[in-house]
Amino acid sequence: MKPQTIIAANWKMNMTNTDAAAFAREFKRIYKGQGDVKTVICAPYTSLSVLTAEFKGTGIYVGAQNMYYEEKGTFTGEISCAMLADIGVTYVILGHSERRAKFGETDENVNKKVHAALSNGLTPIICVGETLEQRNAGITAEWVMGQVRSALTGVDAAGAARCVIAYEPIWAISKGAVLSGDKSLVATSETANDACGGIHNVLKDLYGADTADKITIQYGGSMDGINCTDLLAQSYISGGLIGGASLNAENFSEIVRKAQELNVPKGVY
Repeated sequence: MKPQTIIAANWKMNMTNTDAAAFAREFKRIYKGQGDVKTVICAPYTSLSVLTAEFKGTGIYVGAQNMYYEEKGTFTGEISCAMLADIGVTYVILGHSERRAKFGETDENVNKKVHAALSNGLTPIICVGETLEQRNAGITAEWVMGQVRSALTGVDAAGAARCVIAYEPIWAISKGAVLSGDKSLVATSETANDACGGIHNVLKDLYGADTADKITIQYGGSMDGINCTDLLAQSYISGGLIGGASLNAENFSEIVRKAQELNVPKGVY
């Protein structure tokens, strides 16, 4: 069984409610929902209600960019799974490199959030990836596969099959790498595929081939309308977590369209 192709937008700390509503109307106008591709818009908390309302009945899903693992209580500033599910959110990004680096998110935190998300019917998009220093030290496989194992600790096969894993090489998505034009800091499709293949092998080791083959593995290193076809054609890459290119409805729809048109088998492991 081939993994579901999932193209997810990550708006990060961008878009006001007004911006989000305008994006939704424009995206609905040009969006073509044919093909075996699932489209998700992961937005700031403040825009989630307007997006779930705008996209209701369209087949376009809405996700949050984070959440807390406790159900309720004295956790000022946090948002629970139940709060997200109540307004129609179905996906949530967990363990993004920016959350880990800037806000101290740990593997243990991510694991708790994965369990909470699954218990509340949300689909976790679990982010993993290495820094340039870790890559240069030759510990990419050890680091990334360790993040996968930690995130899924205590998760059974049925739960794992509901998860999405997003590989984001931190060294390839920094503004410095993009602006410098240093090609050595841009992941090739083969490099991305090798890492995603390693993730698949860990999933197979943990849960067996049948479950591993159901789990979408996204690539999140600056995928755009130009490189998406080559990346999505790789054997282990079955989706994308899109940053900057997702802030424009036309640009994001181009990635979704190319993903829909692409009919390259991804199940040959």
